[in-house]
Amino acid sequence: MANDVDVVIIGAGSAGLSAAKAAAASGLTFTVVEASHRIGGRAYTEEFAQGQPFDLGCHWMHSASLNPFVAIADQHGFSYRKDNEWNQPIHNAGSWIGEDERAAVQALSEANDKAIAAAAAQGRDCAVADVVDLEDPWAAFHAYWFSLGVSRDIDQSGVVDVCAYNDTNENWPVTEGYGALVAAWAADVPVTLNAPVKRIRLTAGGVEVVTSQGTIKGRTALVTVSSNVLSSGRIIFEPGLPDWKSNAARKLPLGVHNRIGVMLDDNPLAGSDRENATVMLEDDEVPLALEVGPYGYSYVVGVTGGRFGSWLERAGQQASVEYLVERMKAVWGNDIAKHVTDRVIVTAWEGDPWTLGSYSAATPGNAHQRAELARPIDGRIFFAGEATSSEFFSTCHGAYLTGIRAANEIAELLGGNR
Repeated sequence: MANDVDVVIIGAGSAGLSAAKAAAASGLTFTVVEASHRIGGRAYTEEFAQGQPFDLGCHWMHSASLNPFVAIADQHGFSYRKDNEWNQPIHNAGSWIGEDERAAVQALSEANDKAIAAAAAQGRDCAVADVVDLEDPWAAFHAYWFSLGVSRDIDQSGVVDVCAYNDTNENWPVTEGYGALVAAWAADVPVTLNAPVKRIRLTAGGVEVVTSQGTIKGRTALVTVSSNVLSSGRIIFEPGLPDWKSNAARKLPLGVHNRIGVMLDDNPLAGSDRENATVMLEDDEVPLALEVGPYGYSYVVGVTGGRFGSWLERAGQQASVEYLVERMKAVWGNDIAKHVTDRVIVTAWEGDPWTLGSYSAATPGNAHQRAELARPIDGRIFFAGEATSSEFFSTCHGAYLTGIRAANEIAELLGGNR
C-alpha cells in the first residue's frame, strides 16, 4: 500500500474506482483499500457455467442515454440489450391475465405515479404508502415492483426522494454481466484487497487510516462505503462522526434486492412467448417476477425486494430456491421442476458484511440527507457512493459519478500543495 498520499480511498466499488481514475488524471497520489477479496462492490458477476454469466448485484444500465457505462461497455466489447424484458406477462391465480386486466394494472401504475409526483411537488415528503391506492386489486403488484426498484417498501420510502431520481426509462441489461464490465474497466486500478478499515483518525497533518494490513497516512480520505456500513460503527472515526453525518447515514438505509438463480439442464420454454412472468398466487401477499433462459442462457432468475426479500434471505438459500421452483410449477406445470438442477446462486446482500444491503432509499422526510451524506468533514474526510448521489442513487453509474465528483473536490482543495 502506498503511504503518505494525497488521498486514501476506502472501498473499491464503482465510486472508489472512478475516484482513483479521476485522482490519477488530476495528478493526485492515492491508495485504494478494499475490505473484500475482489473489486466491484455491489457490481459482481459469477458464472453458472462457462459462458453463462450471472449478475449478483447491478445488472441494468439504468437511464442509459445518461449512463457513462454504456460508452465503457462499447470500449470494452461488452454487449447489452436495449429493451426492458421485465415488462412481463402476469400470471394471476392460475391463469394469464387478459388485456382488460393489463389495462387495469397500467391504470393503477399511472395513477400512483401521478399521486407520488403531486405530493412531492407540494413539498409533502410523506411515505409513498400515504398517497398511493392501497385498496386497488392490483395494489400488491405495484408494491412489489416498487420494492424492487427502491429496495424498500412503500411505507418506508419518501416521495421526494423517489421523484428526485432521474429516470429516462432506458434500462439496458449487460449480457456478459455488469459486474464483469466494472471489473474489466477498473482492471488497471491498483487496489489492496482484504484490507478492511478499522479506524480513520484526523491528525494535525491530515488523516491516518488504520486497516487490517497496516496504517496509511494521507492528506485526505475518501469514504465510499455504504450508508449501512457507515452507520453500523464498523469503522471508528476519531474524533467521532458529527451527529449530522451519522444521522444522514441512518436516514438513507439500504434495503434488499436479491436475485435467486437456478440452473436448468434444458429450457423447455425456449422460443416461447411465455418465458417470463410475474407470478401471483391466491395465497401470496407478494408476487415474484421470473425470467426463464435470459439471453439464451440455461438458468431461471427470480427477484425479491423490501421486507419480504429480507425475510426470505434470512430463511436461507434452500428456502429461496424452493420458493422460486414452486412458482415456476404454478405457471408452467410440475414437469418444469424436472429440469431444475442443484446448481444455484442466491444473493444475500443484507448479510454481506461489506455492504449490509443492496442500495439506499431515503426514509420519509429525509430526501435532503443525500446532500448531507456527501458533505466533507473538516475538509479532510470526503464521501462518495450511490447514497450520496442526488439523482442517480441506487445505481452503479450514480456511484461512479459521485466518485469523480469527490476526487475533483479533493484535487481543487489540495491545489498545488500536494
